[in-house]
Amino acid sequence: MTAPSRPSALRWGILATGGIAAAFAADLRTAGLDLVAVGSRSQESADAFAARYGIARAHGSYEALAADPEVDIVYVATPHPMHHADARLALEHGKHVLVEKAFTLNRSEAQDLADLGREKGLLVMEAMWTRYLPHMVRLREIIAAGVLGEIRAVSADHTQSLPTDPAHRLNALELGGGALLDLGIYPISFVYDVLGAPLTVQATGRLAETGADAEVATIMTHTGGAVSTTLSSSRAAGPNTAVVLGTRARIEIDRVWYSPTTFRVVATDGTVQEEFDGRTTADGRGGGRGMQYQALAAERYVADGTLDSDLLPVAESVAIMGLLDNIRAQIGVRYPGEAA
Repeated sequence: MTAPSRPSALRWGILATGGIAAAFAADLRTAGLDLVAVGSRSQESADAFAARYGIARAHGSYEALAADPEVDIVYVATPHPMHHADARLALEHGKHVLVEKAFTLNRSEAQDLADLGREKGLLVMEAMWTRYLPHMVRLREIIAAGVLGEIRAVSADHTQSLPTDPAHRLNALELGGGALLDLGIYPISFVYDVLGAPLTVQATGRLAETGADAEVATIMTHTGGAVSTTLSSSRAAGPNTAVVLGTRARIEIDRVWYSPTTFRVVATDGTVQEEFDGRTTADGRGGGRGMQYQALAAERYVADGTLDSDLLPVAESVAIMGLLDNIRAQIGVRYPGEAA
């Protein structure tokens, strides 16, 4: 497998110091990218994070990170309700942004970021890292080549047994809690990638005691009559696999399908036509979780002047947030402060 090329050297800053920020920092280091600054609401937290990952500049506020002249691009790793304001802060200071998924709380916030990025001539990109992984790149090549025939169905799940404490971020509506934005975004974005925007959407779910969604299932129809199904749960762990069914063959993506993994192309007669190993240990960059691929892509989009992702354009991120709004409306989830 050929390692991704790096066309330019952007200077990265990370906004927040939680678990996903740590994973991203580790993968930037794995890929040899320039991680130069971190910002936290606490100087102590910023200092500890900087020491752990060898970062030269530690800021005790998000404002200081956004204003840092040594930073070109900011990875926004705060909880969902803060994505909009924090990404806006960075954009207002002239920084490109890679915003952790789910992109925002809702479509309105997503559209505002897209508009601001276009106005300022800056990259605004959702950190849906799965789209940039080697096995997903190969999957799209196979589909585009017609190997599967006509795509008839896509199915994917993201189910985990996560903390049930009502105060935990995943269960607190005021923090954007729920299975949909944390887990369901993966299979829904995958379906969108393969089949495009749905024509019809049916959703059902079960809410936790806090009002956040604990389980969400969807059935959607797409152009040409294709059907997709997704399942997300924060209360029970499942296989976390995915399948794309075509009239000539299918792709079976192994556990955990949204992380670096393996898949096979199986013909309708059961013959295995191709096996693909997309694990990072098979990659020339030598491991990691796989978050470096989206960072490398972001650098390319800045270097070539497109300032938008070819694998997940910001307009598509906005549309997907609209789809999530639709699903939430069907299952009865509204975040504090949202319009009725």
